[in-house]
Amino acid sequence: MPAFLTKKEIHDWIRTGKKTIELRKGKAQNGNSITFLNGRNQMVKARILRKREGNFKDVLTAATYKRIVPTARNLAEAIEFIKQIYPSTEGTFTTYEFEIEKEKQS
Repeated sequence: MPAFLTKKEIHDWIRTGKKTIELRKGKAQNGNSITFLNGRNQMVKARILRKREGNFKDVLTAATYKRIVPTARNLAEAIEFIKQIYPSTEGTFTTYEFEIEKEKQS
């Protein structure tokens, strides 16, 4: 089961249901659920609905950017936000489309 550390802003997007796709650099991790961690006691568990591997432009598209970066007004803004986290957009990226398991939030 993948477990990802998240920044506060991103964790809030996940917790409130604004963000429904997580983008990570690297190949897909095994498992059907995902845990998002922020701080010592903040955790959100979710069920993975779909995974998609590809290059940066394959996985961050006009159809997905708003579900990855909810505050982005357009694809270019989403790309700039992601480049603050991953300065290099070369290589393999994976998206994890997920659904929050409500009873397991803390």
